[in-house]
Amino acid sequence: MSASGPPLFGAIFDWDGVIIDSARLHEQSWRRLAQELGKTIAPDSFIRGFGMKSARIIEEIHGWAKEPAEIARLTNRKEALYREIVARSAIAPLPGVVAWLQRLRAADVPCAVASSTQRLNIDAVLDRIGLKAVFREIVSAEDVVHGKPNPEVFQKAAARLGVAAERCVVFEDAHVGIEAAHAAGMKVVAVTTTHPVEELAAADLVVRQLDELTVEAVARL
Repeated sequence: MSASGPPLFGAIFDWDGVIIDSARLHEQSWRRLAQELGKTIAPDSFIRGFGMKSARIIEEIHGWAKEPAEIARLTNRKEALYREIVARSAIAPLPGVVAWLQRLRAADVPCAVASSTQRLNIDAVLDRIGLKAVFREIVSAEDVVHGKPNPEVFQKAAARLGVAAERCVVFEDAHVGIEAAHAAGMKVVAVTTTHPVEELAAADLVVRQLDELTVEAVARL
């Protein structure tokens, strides 16, 4: 809460493609898993699955498994491969992220992460990029039953922040995330990390990077 009353809004961030540019690292981990399984990956599968939980990608996009136990095994292996790649790769917040988070902190706007990725993945990167203290709450894949475009992940983040859904703004890069945020009754700012501006018309506002924003402008959405 701010000194003068309730916060201007609650800021809820997707993780991959919004806080960090992990697309290349995730793609490498999918290709390594495919190699282990002796499978091939369709050329458009990565972009189709962006923003989805890995378990859904394994079943619906790659078609590698149908049984829950096997889906879970492959999901955990994929994420372990991702963390191995992260550990030996250079990684940093996307341009504009730190400046925007500093503006939100100065305005006493509470921040949460709401992501389809596993909590271990998020923690592994937060430790390295120095933003662990910035986010009051983290809602990850383990905390929800339904992945995006279901609104559950954003609804849980708002509840943990103690801010009504209609007073939350989501920061996203993926189509399923924009759909999920609107389904939760929230406004959406889209970043053109994954898709060009003309493909993000469903968002309430589109920016190239987050430091183009002002707190006042986002509060007016």
